Amino acid sequence: MQRSFLIKPILDEVYPVIDYGKGVYLVDLAGQKYLDAASGAVTANIGHGVSDIIEAMNEQAKKVSFVYRSQFTSEPAENLAKKIANLTPGDLNWSFFVNSGSEATETAMKIAIQYWQEKGIHTKVKVLSRWVSYHGITLGALSMSGHTGRRARFVPLLEDFPVINPPYCYRCPYQLEAPACQYACAHELEAAIRRIGADQIAAFIAEPVIGAAGGAISPPKDYLKVIQKICEDHDILFIADEVMTGFGRTGTMLACEHWEVIPDIVTLGKGMGAGYAPIAAAVASERVMEPILAGSKLVMSGHTLSANPQSCAIALAVLEYLEKYKIISQVEAKGDFLRQRLEKLQNQFSFIGDIRGKGLLLGIEFVVDRTSKTPFPRKAVVTQKLVDLAKEKGLIVYPAGSGIDGVNGDAIIIAPPLTITEKELDELVGLLHETFTAFQNALGETAGVF
Repeated sequence: MQRSFLIKPILDEVYPVIDYGKGVYLVDLAGQKYLDAASGAVTANIGHGVSDIIEAMNEQAKKVSFVYRSQFTSEPAENLAKKIANLTPGDLNWSFFVNSGSEATETAMKIAIQYWQEKGIHTKVKVLSRWVSYHGITLGALSMSGHTGRRARFVPLLEDFPVINPPYCYRCPYQLEAPACQYACAHELEAAIRRIGADQIAAFIAEPVIGAAGGAISPPKDYLKVIQKICEDHDILFIADEVMTGFGRTGTMLACEHWEVIPDIVTLGKGMGAGYAPIAAAVASERVMEPILAGSKLVMSGHTLSANPQSCAIALAVLEYLEKYKIISQVEAKGDFLRQRLEKLQNQFSFIGDIRGKGLLLGIEFVVDRTSKTPFPRKAVVTQKLVDLAKEKGLIVYPAGSGIDGVNGDAIIIAPPLTITEKELDELVGLLHETFTAFQNALGETAGVF
């Protein structure tokens, strides 16, 4: 094979070369078709090759693709910001456009710290977070991430921002059940604030549904309300990381809406451009922007391609497409349909320990023994084996971390495009069945290893 000069995830791995995509499918140069049950990286929310988006892309390219945000604004950027203000709850009205989720969470962190500085408080510089979380790969975002595997190489460069356990009911560290637990994991935040000092803490950041680090861990009923109340009581901003969940992935515009919580700042990405352009956003409330407007009048962040008209026009077209075809209103029913079929698979395969999530963001955790919830040993690399087996069957699933320590656990995320049909969902489950059967057969061949 001809040498590749591209730095890929695994340098010497041979990856299929995708030729084109249409709807929920991708096709490689060899003609192999894949059902994209992961929307890539939970990104391609409206599927591949959508003509409405391609037309919007071409129309904007005919006008202008780039202007620098410190010199000009553009109609696509202005209209996209207005659209997001109209779609998001409360007074989340101010959008700062960036190029990736990592940049969005870093920008949110900077806005939170600057908010306090503009109010004359310069000690509040920490942004606390949870273990078993992921907020991005840049150093600031990684400092906020409680993803032990991704932190490991860079620990000396990172802040110790993760301080509390996640709402991981399947593996509750207190061996309790909600709501009888009185949300003990949420109240860990109050203890951490008292130890560190509220005068040192600018904000707390959390994913409403934990994605890459936890395999779609969804909190119990009042968990987020408890978190928000603790933040309010201690004068700390609440940042919701909705890079993965925003724009309908869970069946509402923001996942926070399921739990009737409105954050001070929200981060968006992935489904915002739906894979058609790199774009993300930090969206701040009127309350957060008020002292900045009255003070320096600028947010100290920015990137060369921030708010470029090409990406903004594409994101605007994606959001208009979601509205035009009422796609988000269909997500809950599709998610219920898919979850019921995954639960049938759980009855057939003993290594499926837990099925969880919201809407079309569902996670499957794998265990050696369902009763004891014993995880597979790390050396077994179960998640990667299942991802590889699925790919061989023509199914793309998303690998995820799990386990209360963030190290010992295996999970995948099932998150197809929101436009997937019932027939395609049946095909997805059929391919999963084939994948799990092949994995079960492989377990039989290695009986006694685990």
